[in-house]
Amino acid sequence: MADLRVLSIFGTRPEAIKMAPVVKALENADGIVSRVCVTAQHREMLDQVLELFKIKPDIDLNLMKPNQSLSQLTAQILENIDPVLSEEKPDWVLIQGDTTTVMAASLAAFYRGIKVGHVEAGLRTNDKLQPFPEEINRRIASVIADLHFAPTQLSRENLLNEGISDDHILVTGNPAIDALQQIVTMPAPAQVEAWLKEWGISNGKRRLVLITAHRRENFGQPIEDICSAISSLASHYGDAVKWVYPVHLNPNIQETVKQRLGSLSEVT
Repeated sequence: MADLRVLSIFGTRPEAIKMAPVVKALENADGIVSRVCVTAQHREMLDQVLELFKIKPDIDLNLMKPNQSLSQLTAQILENIDPVLSEEKPDWVLIQGDTTTVMAASLAAFYRGIKVGHVEAGLRTNDKLQPFPEEINRRIASVIADLHFAPTQLSRENLLNEGISDDHILVTGNPAIDALQQIVTMPAPAQVEAWLKEWGISNGKRRLVLITAHRRENFGQPIEDICSAISSLASHYGDAVKWVYPVHLNPNIQETVKQRLGSLSEVT
């Protein structure tokens, strides 16, 4: 019997983190030819994760362009993935989560008659605008997918309620946990150790709060409100807490965060 050909397609940092354990498992599995295609929807942030997990993509579409719209990105992914599918001829395409890459890659695979496996399937808010556009992306992927790897029983129930056969759903847990378990065994980079020492975290003098806030629905007034709350908390707790905010590269977030929080010594 010929080996099963599996093409994993992803494009953003969160996809790469969660797909890394899956890709590594496929690489070590007998009877499987594993290939990786990245759209590079988030170029710089994606590359950080690929380097960390020592994943070298077989195909790099490098589709990131400044300020491209969702429609432009979707069209780019569809147009560029189709010839990859034609050349690679995978038996299965694996996608993860709810990004534009997920939606467009699943659609391209469907057009080619290729089976789709969806990792982290079944997450729902039942509000098409929250999160935007992710709720619709993952719903489209669920309609197309042939196998659904649900992280929880609740996700499985969501899929069953949408008419998906139980035979096509596997509750696997979230591969982000597998990624975390791998990361904690790695030595911390020297720069991170230096920062923790500089901030008084490693000796227990201060508490550390790590912040993430970058989703599209936070653009505009919501990110202004988030920054206002961080500023108030930083003022309240003073030197007792160090606030660390790795700001997303999206200019809609960067400009506001730098303007509102850039001058605060408690926030880095």
